Amino acid sequence: MVRSFTDETLEMVASRFKVLAEPTRLRILDALREGPRTVSGLVEELDTGQANVSKHLAVLRRHHLVTRRKEGVRSYYSIAEPAVFDLCDLVCDSLERELDARRAALRGD
Repeated sequence: MVRSFTDETLEMVASRFKVLAEPTRLRILDALREGPRTVSGLVEELDTGQANVSKHLAVLRRHHLVTRRKEGVRSYYSIAEPAVFDLCDLVCDSLERELDARRAALRGD
């Protein structure tokens, strides 16, 4: 079955891929795979600056990939769209197969 998408849908897809094209955002999503985290927890886990993490979380939130829950003075971020992991796993698995094939070719297998 061939699917046809509207221009609006394709723009949204392109926008989503742009959001996911940033390594720090992928690292944040991967950290949140384990469960909710605070900004300070992500800063420590990712060994990057607070402003950097906050900036990327704002982008992820604006694109509905993460949610924020306030508890007192702390904000906890979690995954809003678990399907993002299906997409990331699909791409990562494909790239791993490609890298394995390249390594095998270099070894002469």
